[in-house]
Amino acid sequence: MEGDSLMDKKTKKEIREDYKEREVIGGVYVVKNTLKNKLYLDSALDLQGSKNRFEFAIKTGSCVHPRLQKDWAEQKANGFSFEILEELKRGETQSAAEFKDDLEFIKQIWLEKLAGENLY
Repeated sequence: MEGDSLMDKKTKKEIREDYKEREVIGGVYVVKNTLKNKLYLDSALDLQGSKNRFEFAIKTGSCVHPRLQKDWAEQKANGFSFEILEELKRGETQSAAEFKDDLEFIKQIWLEKLAGENLY
């Protein structure tokens, strides 16, 4: 029993270290309402996490963002999709704040590109 406890701790420590050392990919994405031809644009420090939240929301019927709530409730998540527009890898020496600033800059560029679109 005691050996199992030490193994669990080592495994948890290794898992934490692996998580800290993983490659961080952020970026800009849209949630598309294809039925109403509207887009919700956002940036994320962790694109995979945002995609996972979207998929969980689809499965559970919960909404991914308050701006989408009305349409989400009416459509029951039908007609919504998640699309990554641009990815950015966090630099090894880049702070979280610098990474967030870079993502916000990219998001602003995409806002300009999508200026004629129907945005939430």
